[in-house]
Amino acid sequence: MNTPAPTAPTTALLGAGVVRHRTTLADGRDLFYYDDPGTALGPDRAVDARTLAPRPDTATMRLDVLTGDWITVASNRQNRVMMPAADADPLAPQTPDNPSEVPSRYDVAVFENRSPAFGPALADAVGTAPAATDPPRGLDDLDAPGLGRTRTAIGRCEVVCFSPEHAGSFGTQTVTRARTVIEAWADRTQALSALPGIQQVFPFENRGAEIGVTLPHPHGQIYAYPYVTPRTARTLDMIDRTAPDLFARILDAEQGSERVVLRGEHWTAFVPFAARWPLEVHLMPHRHVPDFAETSAAERDELAPLYLRLLRGVDALYAEPGQEAAPTPYIAAWHQAPVRVGRDSVRLHLQLTSPRRAADRLKYLAGSEAAMWAWAAEVTPEQGAERLRDAIARTTPVDGAPA
Repeated sequence: MNTPAPTAPTTALLGAGVVRHRTTLADGRDLFYYDDPGTALGPDRAVDARTLAPRPDTATMRLDVLTGDWITVASNRQNRVMMPAADADPLAPQTPDNPSEVPSRYDVAVFENRSPAFGPALADAVGTAPAATDPPRGLDDLDAPGLGRTRTAIGRCEVVCFSPEHAGSFGTQTVTRARTVIEAWADRTQALSALPGIQQVFPFENRGAEIGVTLPHPHGQIYAYPYVTPRTARTLDMIDRTAPDLFARILDAEQGSERVVLRGEHWTAFVPFAARWPLEVHLMPHRHVPDFAETSAAERDELAPLYLRLLRGVDALYAEPGQEAAPTPYIAAWHQAPVRVGRDSVRLHLQLTSPRRAADRLKYLAGSEAAMWAWAAEVTPEQGAERLRDAIARTTPVDGAPA
């Protein structure tokens, strides 16, 4: 098939000396390169010369009338790549033998997912992105009940490659690279929040086969939703029932507890008072910021080494003395305020959870938790915090992170 010629890169200087190059892939999807400060890479980027199938039609959402949740039905995701070898890694830079998703060598790369759960609201200028046929009409429309209700699942799904290497995670990166990724999160949060119909933006990292990861390449994702997610909707309800400064109250209470595991000038990591998982830790900024786009340079600078130290402690949690533990599976979920509601009350924060409850045991969600959302925790939050503090203390210090 004939595909549009990829556009030439456009360049912008971001914070911390990070340089962004914007271009497109062969099927019209956006691709962004984020260069480390002092990168060894040159300014030129290769053109994506692949011949690709047309982009799939945007998925459909169906309303679960019993819960009010919108369920996306995206059959195009059924045949995603599953644990490829290094020479067939779709997130590695392209080679003559591996026609991957990223044409050039990179430091950090972000691109639109080829198998997305959410798609564009509007057709693009070159006709490669399909227009939504029945998009949501706003939050009131999405909140309305009714049997058989459907809407086009508008939004965006992006892949964030932390490194060109085949294996690793955020925690295996350097402080400089971590800072580049944080700058990319902030840049993409701002851009995605401005797209038509977007209500919330969610950066996250899934790590480990136990979580369901299908690619070992160090990467995360960013979802831009057409609705306020159920988790955040419940948070907004609790804020309405308690106080608009609920997050400030939570942070103040946790900082005075024995559940703190790391504390810097701008961020505190703690095991929450009502942790559900055997390993659960939250990381919160000391001042109110709704999302990454509104964090300061100082907050981003401190977050890079502090978050790396936390993640390396997570990996050391189940290590025997003198031995290296298997990498800890986890979901690192960066909760951000919705785009149009709750900006003054919902605070940016990380919720990192792992199902690993011992070196060789996992917590499985069964009847009560999976079906009824009624949780029972096996590890007290205070025990979890003490174990994580000990694990962090056993790791090599990270320059710039609190002791």
